[in-house]
Amino acid sequence: MNAILKPTLYEQLMDLPEHVTGELLNGELHAMPRPSGKHGWAASALNIDLGSPFSYGRDGGPGGWRIVVEPEVHFIRDVEVAVPDLAGWRRERMPNVPDDHRFEIVPDWVCEILSPSTAKKDRIVKLPIYARYGVQHVWIVDPLAQTLEAFDLQQGRWTLIATLKDDDQVAVPPFDAVAFSLADLWA
Repeated sequence: MNAILKPTLYEQLMDLPEHVTGELLNGELHAMPRPSGKHGWAASALNIDLGSPFSYGRDGGPGGWRIVVEPEVHFIRDVEVAVPDLAGWRRERMPNVPDDHRFEIVPDWVCEILSPSTAKKDRIVKLPIYARYGVQHVWIVDPLAQTLEAFDLQQGRWTLIATLKDDDQVAVPPFDAVAFSLADLWA
């Protein structure tokens, strides 16, 4: 008798089409299409605004960070897998980028860029997961409302430390050494 083995959730995630991003959150597979243009623009602009001073020490920045777009973060290898829009690690915590696609060191910072189809999941499902595994800083960017909310993890709970809008200057932990205009993120 041949038993039919059901693929694991991680095997199902790996079998998703290339144009679909998948995550394993609280034991469930979440799949979503590639983001909208405004979402992509905000992610690209934020990567530039943070990457130059904080990853490379350019533009008067301190360096010392590794900022990655859409890393596959494995809080528990192949079981609890999130794909934040951007994530950052202090270089002393992650001196080398992994050889494969799995990032198994908890990020120091993540940024979720909201889309109408993902906003609820990003806030209700992913924020508690990030707190559970000890991510210290989370930014939530909403390209439609043109806002940025910044949270710090304090005693296992998120504390809102900044709410910015439109063209406000952004100098918010952990990236408060160099400011940039929030307007850079709006297409």
